[in-house]
Amino acid sequence: MSIEATPPAWAEALLRDVLQPIDGDSVTGDLLEEYRESIHPVRGPWRADAWYVAQVFGFVWRDARLWGTLFGAAFAGRTALDRLVPTTDFYIRASVSTYLGVTLLLTAAFLAARRSGSSAAGMIAGVATASIGAAISIGGATALLAIWHDPQTFAAVRASGGLGEVFMLPLLMVLPGLILGIFGGLAGAAVRRLRST
Repeated sequence: MSIEATPPAWAEALLRDVLQPIDGDSVTGDLLEEYRESIHPVRGPWRADAWYVAQVFGFVWRDARLWGTLFGAAFAGRTALDRLVPTTDFYIRASVSTYLGVTLLLTAAFLAARRSGSSAAGMIAGVATASIGAAISIGGATALLAIWHDPQTFAAVRASGGLGEVFMLPLLMVLPGLILGIFGGLAGAAVRRLRST
């Protein structure tokens, strides 16, 4: 047993931020015990730290997967709409997809922070939601290209911003995820504090 072995402090802090306060000590304690007793002695410090970080990201992913899936589906749906029903006036589509994306990111952040009581949980949820959504959106766009790759489809893609926008825009949404996560997190943590007083 490696009692002195400690996982990365930032990963433990991240885990505490995303957990409900009632679960914080028990989950981090159980994870630390497994890290010290089972993982570190067998895998060594680097691989044990990687295992711990993977466990922490597993908690983050589980908390954000619903919102990330909805965010990615909204992106993929907009991409499909632009390809299958081309238009020259993108104002309504852009407005709806923007408001939907903002709402999903703010909601994910707000609920995460309200649950944990930590405003940092909102930021983490915003980034995780946008990251999961980006992966789903890029996968969806790739599947659409595999199915429909005729000249009319490529003309619709060019008219709606091109392949660069289809594949880069979801990745760029991580920054708005961070910013909206901060605001949603502050609101969620404030509501949690108000309800507990």
